[in-house]
Amino acid sequence: MGVLDIVSAGVITGDSVKKLFDYAQEHKFAIPAINCTSSSTVNAALEAARDQKTLLIIQFSNGGAAFYAGKGVDNKNQQASILGSIAGAYHVRAVAKHYGVPVVLHSDHCARELLPWLDGMLAADEAYFKEHGEPLFSSHMIDLSADPKEENIRITKEYFERCAPMKLWLEMEIGITGGEEDGVNNESADKDMLYTPSEDVYEVYQALSPIAPYFSIAAAFGNVHGVYKPGNVVLRPELLEQHQQYVRKHAELDSKFPLYLVFHGGSGSTKEEISTAVSHGVVKMNVDTDTQFAYLAGVRDFVLEHKDRLLHQVGDLSKGENDETPNKKYYDPRNWIRHGEKTMYKRVQEANSDLGNVNTL
Repeated sequence: MGVLDIVSAGVITGDSVKKLFDYAQEHKFAIPAINCTSSSTVNAALEAARDQKTLLIIQFSNGGAAFYAGKGVDNKNQQASILGSIAGAYHVRAVAKHYGVPVVLHSDHCARELLPWLDGMLAADEAYFKEHGEPLFSSHMIDLSADPKEENIRITKEYFERCAPMKLWLEMEIGITGGEEDGVNNESADKDMLYTPSEDVYEVYQALSPIAPYFSIAAAFGNVHGVYKPGNVVLRPELLEQHQQYVRKHAELDSKFPLYLVFHGGSGSTKEEISTAVSHGVVKMNVDTDTQFAYLAGVRDFVLEHKDRLLHQVGDLSKGENDETPNKKYYDPRNWIRHGEKTMYKRVQEANSDLGNVNTL
């Protein structure tokens, strides 16, 4: 049996997402969540998943969503980020089923100052739900980890109560992910905050589980956004097992994995660290920094290889100044952008392999 025996191709929501995460935990794999900023990056990620016969999470950050809408759109009151997220969601819904892979459609970190963005997406979810019986997105993330714990849990609970009637998943963060990403800067954070106590995780479980089962927790275990030199980041994925055991004991549950856990700041992690995290119930790992660089690499290498054809519309400088060979096939965006897609494709497949997410359909 594979994933397509329990869920369908295309964007999945609600109970289908739960079935997927349960299946992933049972079969000891996790799903990469690929941050996308354009239709090109979405398509590269979908193509990589299709060719590995696997599934995918596609997510939009606040800044990535604004870029999707276009830098010419004013982002006052988060309107560009809302518009870009919705546009990206409709694009994914239109094409994902044609790639033949199940997709979880997600929005990434939403800090307190970005809550109007989340409100706008939820309004779109509610409108879509009214017409189609399911939300536009599969899930969202609220990240109030920089706020006091009590405030974080209280506000998260309020948003989850809004999500639950649509069976819309909500990911939350308790403890913080270090480093900087997309304008959220925790580079100077207290290092103790990078490791979430099990007691805090259980408080989240106590607040959200009576409402609905459609939530996941990004509990910090030393995670840092970006790529750093070896030794500068100390991951402790064994803490995730402690969280599972603590909740299982105190909630008096039989399930091996009472929690759906999320791995943030995965770029640069060792394969062993990733494998350990997955073995402790991680179902999702964010991938952004590495795929950004991979996309650049394809474009960069193409430009460097063909620089003599890309300085002018006509003429190959390697053949002399009088050469009149047309260069359109080189500067056509469909060519050099495709090279970025190809190298991103390879990096997405590497992430799938690291997470054991290959031939899972």
